[in-house]
Amino acid sequence: MTTETDELVLDAFEQAAVTKCWLRLVDNALGRPIRLPVLVARGARPGPVLGVTAAVHGDEVNGIPIIHQLFQKLDPRKLKGTVLAVAVVNVPAYEAHTRRAPYGFDLNHHFPGRADGNAIEVYAHTLLRKVFDRVDALVDLHTASRGRSNSLYVRADMTREPTARMAYLQRPQIILHNPASDGTLRGALDVPAITVEVGNPSRFQRDFIRRSVVGLRAVLGERGMMARRPVAMGEPPVLCASSHWIYTQEGGLLDVLVGLGDQIDQGQPIARLVDAFGDLRRSYEAPHAGIVIGRAVDPVAAAGARILHLGRLASAEDGFVAR
Repeated sequence: MTTETDELVLDAFEQAAVTKCWLRLVDNALGRPIRLPVLVARGARPGPVLGVTAAVHGDEVNGIPIIHQLFQKLDPRKLKGTVLAVAVVNVPAYEAHTRRAPYGFDLNHHFPGRADGNAIEVYAHTLLRKVFDRVDALVDLHTASRGRSNSLYVRADMTREPTARMAYLQRPQIILHNPASDGTLRGALDVPAITVEVGNPSRFQRDFIRRSVVGLRAVLGERGMMARRPVAMGEPPVLCASSHWIYTQEGGLLDVLVGLGDQIDQGQPIARLVDAFGDLRRSYEAPHAGIVIGRAVDPVAAAGARILHLGRLASAEDGFVAR
């Protein structure tokens, strides 16, 4: 059974139970409410509030079944505190099967928003006021954007113990040191927060989904919200101190020669660009050694198209928190 509400008052939710509700956020152009699908697992005992979000970009759907499966496995009778999850944050973009909200706005670059701003600023501001001001920590689930693919990787501030611990518990392939400072949801909150990039857009990837559910349960255990269970941490993730995208300078048909997670050397060939007749326009080489975090999968490339997301490997001198 689901309910509808205009405000989330966590103390009003039933203890030792999961509640599913539609939260009224803002109105659309017809004056009808836009409602968010919210799941609240309120434990039998008071404790922290962990926020989990999916579909801040409308086509990033891998996070939705992660939330579903997390709640299916939760026993709120044994939970200390509250898990507050929004299965679809960017409802207008989700309904339109697009990454961005209407009028081309990228929601994840408009936090904290403004109460008297444009449509996306009001949306972002209201999200913080009605939902995320209540959380003590956040795991924000994303994917690559259309035409690209991602490894399973985490963005986190690896100089801070709480966020570093959350990042390692996800057991990702790669962790990218990335203090949030660009209008993201993660950066708008003064609590430990990480972004988990769960593969590719507009599809479900079962292995990444399963691993991410295990990671979230490990975070709950680490924060004392549920019994800690041994987690096989597996191979340590590759830790990157920084990263950047490499772009084309001409247009044509792009063939990326390296795969996700490949560690590559400076000067190694990474892509070829041919014209409409099949003649080589340009070959691209790695500007420095690193690891492939993400890459283009759409061969049709105008000038300035993305080729690959290259991480620069961290060293002991970077001073990041160790696993």
